[in-house]
Amino acid sequence: MLKLLLKTLGWTLAHSPEPLLCAVAAGLGDGVFFGLRRRRRLILSNLHHAFPDRPPDWRRRIGRESCRRLVETGLLSLATPFLSEQRLRRIIHASPELLAAYATHQASPAPTLICSPHIAYWEAQTGHSLLVTGPFPEFGIIFRPLDNAAADDWVRHSRERFGMRLLSRREGFAEALKILRRKGFVGVLFDQNAGLQGALTTLFGRVCSTTELPGLMAEKFGARVYGIFSQRRAFWRVEIGLQAIPSDGTATGLTHALNHWLEALLAADDNLCASWLWAHDRWRHQDIPEKRLRLESKRDLLGDRSITVLPRKTRVWIRLPNWLGDVVIALPLLRALRVSRPDAEITLIARPQFLPLLAAWGVADRLHALPRRGAGYFAHFWRARHDYPDVYLLFTNSVRGDLEAWLTRCPQRFGIVRPGRARPLLTHAYPVPANFDESQHHQLELWENFLRHFGLNAPPDPTAFNLSPVTCHPSRPIGLIAGSENTPEKRWPVAHWRALIEALPDRRFFLFGTAGDQPITAAIARGYAPGRVTDLAGRTDLPAFARQLRDCALLVTNDTGGMHLANAAGVPLIALFGPTNPVRTGPVFSAPVTILQPPGCPPSGGGSLADLSPTTVVDAMRELLAAPPSRV
Repeated sequence: MLKLLLKTLGWTLAHSPEPLLCAVAAGLGDGVFFGLRRRRRLILSNLHHAFPDRPPDWRRRIGRESCRRLVETGLLSLATPFLSEQRLRRIIHASPELLAAYATHQASPAPTLICSPHIAYWEAQTGHSLLVTGPFPEFGIIFRPLDNAAADDWVRHSRERFGMRLLSRREGFAEALKILRRKGFVGVLFDQNAGLQGALTTLFGRVCSTTELPGLMAEKFGARVYGIFSQRRAFWRVEIGLQAIPSDGTATGLTHALNHWLEALLAADDNLCASWLWAHDRWRHQDIPEKRLRLESKRDLLGDRSITVLPRKTRVWIRLPNWLGDVVIALPLLRALRVSRPDAEITLIARPQFLPLLAAWGVADRLHALPRRGAGYFAHFWRARHDYPDVYLLFTNSVRGDLEAWLTRCPQRFGIVRPGRARPLLTHAYPVPANFDESQHHQLELWENFLRHFGLNAPPDPTAFNLSPVTCHPSRPIGLIAGSENTPEKRWPVAHWRALIEALPDRRFFLFGTAGDQPITAAIARGYAPGRVTDLAGRTDLPAFARQLRDCALLVTNDTGGMHLANAAGVPLIALFGPTNPVRTGPVFSAPVTILQPPGCPPSGGGSLADLSPTTVVDAMRELLAAPPSRV
């Protein structure tokens, strides 16, 4: 039935007026571009990744024309078996380079590979033997057979009309190798979506999996290698172009050279660019959700490039939490992601006040500030869809965060789903195991499990960001953080802070905090001589706060975001935990840390900080102050 349908359609198209077919191709192509929303987004995303500096109007024009040519190619493929040789000679023309290559072969036969990219009008290439003068060489084309036997038999015979042989991949490559040994021609498609059987390379700077078959054959036989393509001149009028592919003769070198040749070909010629199949996802292999955060294939040729750093073209957007402490806890995983996906362009989406710190730490390529809450909040993310992110990682657990990601139209949105809760706007979720007791595991461990579920293969890096040691010289002040993000239960009593200061009369103290903490810090500092206790609460932004923390010999702190910030900066600290759980939210970086809890308090928290005596804290401080400085 399928064979009969193909024959009927093919005969009808071959006998229809070309102006009518041109209008049909244009109409159906526009239907694909404008009517298939997801396909249009894929086309424009591919073009935006490949040509980010080109204007949007150019990308839309090329994408629309590419859809028209895809339909035009399909019509020509169906009609070709019913077109006469005379008409095919009007449709297909030979470039001077094509004729020169055959003349060279006739004068000096050698094994020859003809490599074809996914450029439209591929059916025309099977008839180019009509254009060559003199004896046509033995020519075999490696192809992937159709699953329908009748349709496959029809396609095989229609494409073998003019002396070429189709060699099924299912039957192996023995016949193709024999042809090369006999100094014949072998045609092969070089594909950038070869899956786990391909080799990791790049195309337009994006990591892809490219077939090594042309390179392996060329290396084995020392073959001449050409790239072939059909250049559209008008409707159903194409010129067959051919270009020699220079390489070092190795399989690796030729694999890279073919991709580089294709990049240059499409970048230099809008006509050819519009003929490439932008509607196909040549980078799909790296989109597998379970492997999204790592690079994997049969072989890795990325290290064989002439550059030492991969272009960062895979757009990974990360929605960070809204609290400073949680942002800092996530930083070791951001470093791990950089190792696991060195090709990732990491964009961090965070509250504006966090951006200067994130910029200083160098963990991202781009920083995206959350807009102000209001009428235009979600419109901001709708506009961001034109940045075409590839993957969106959500460290938040809110409907608001999920809606932000959904509005960007990012095709892959990853988040954590806890038992009994749904997050329908995610495309892929990491379900927290029912037996995973979050109170007994650190937040970093949960997030690591989340990212590993989607392929992360590098461990979190807990190294403090500032690698110079903090000294405990008596001239350096001791930092104190007495506030706690408006949670009174997390605060050590004012009287205890004053007792701590009294116990160390030869030391200076800095009091840190937000503007909201000023009543507390003022009460602690009251009555001390100028310079003995300096109240800085509400007087510093985050970058200045981080710098002043580095000036301290050590920090004594409640469970706050500042605690995590000091820990990330390499400052030795004593962290006071009462009702909150240090097992789940304790410091994670490698700087010296002493965690103190009230007597009788379970390791996972629940005690009253009022029961933690100043004497216990002072003893821990003296021990830490006496320790030699360590590089963290």
